[in-house]
Amino acid sequence: MKLPLIDLSNLGENDSPRWESTKIQIREALQEYGCFEANFNNNIPLELRKSVGEGIRQLFDLPLAIKLLNKNPHKPLHSYVGRNDTDGLVESVAIDGALSSHVVDTFANLMWPNQGNPTFSKDILLYCEKMSELDKIVRRIVLESFGLEKYIDEHFNSTDYVCRINKYEAPRTPHSMLGLFSHTDKNIISTLHQLNHVNGLLILTKDGKTWIPANPTSPDSFVVLVGTTFRAWTNGRLHDPTHKVVVSGDETRYMIGLFTVAKEGCVIKTPEELVDEDHPLL
Repeated sequence: MKLPLIDLSNLGENDSPRWESTKIQIREALQEYGCFEANFNNNIPLELRKSVGEGIRQLFDLPLAIKLLNKNPHKPLHSYVGRNDTDGLVESVAIDGALSSHVVDTFANLMWPNQGNPTFSKDILLYCEKMSELDKIVRRIVLESFGLEKYIDEHFNSTDYVCRINKYEAPRTPHSMLGLFSHTDKNIISTLHQLNHVNGLLILTKDGKTWIPANPTSPDSFVVLVGTTFRAWTNGRLHDPTHKVVVSGDETRYMIGLFTVAKEGCVIKTPEELVDEDHPLL
């Protein structure tokens, strides 16, 4: 089994025939799998991917005392996570508000206190902006597919982004090892991009019987995944899939994810249009 592969490159106008056919593909994928592989060809140039990859390696090579400064006492999942904090091989940092140049610069100045890291700041900000374009296309299509166009502006204005960068240590054993425990994401949409050729993401099917490898078919591929918040907002019309990371071999795996989250104080409430006799309020 494979995840659905949907081409979102050069999608064109909202009312084009291709837009309408893509709308059907995305809704079916998110209802059945809760995710899909998105081809967003040439959205992120090769030079930018290489530069971000180098910056991320420098980031994780920093002393632990420095990385521990990446903390949010009110939102533990928006902070640095070390291998001792998880059941797997993952080490992770978070940038809360990743489309703000001020936020990204503040993060870089925290990690590189002497002179900051202007190249890292510029690259990460641009990377997140590019990934947010994909997120907005998907969310617009989902709302349109349910006939909820009137909520699009409100929906976009009530959300923000968290960038999380993960490093999965190579197990260096003959056996596969758990990189990240099985879970569902609690946010709205997760847009995941594997930064090198080391695979590991697995998606559990809706019936809970089969793990599907989410191996990208090209460097321009992203995995778009529904979070529990979006499942709640759509009154269960979309599936929020359980997933995990399993790694093997002698090479480190790197991943960057852009997580769409509700802004502070926002209430998640299902639109009345999605509640009826066949779909009572969950």
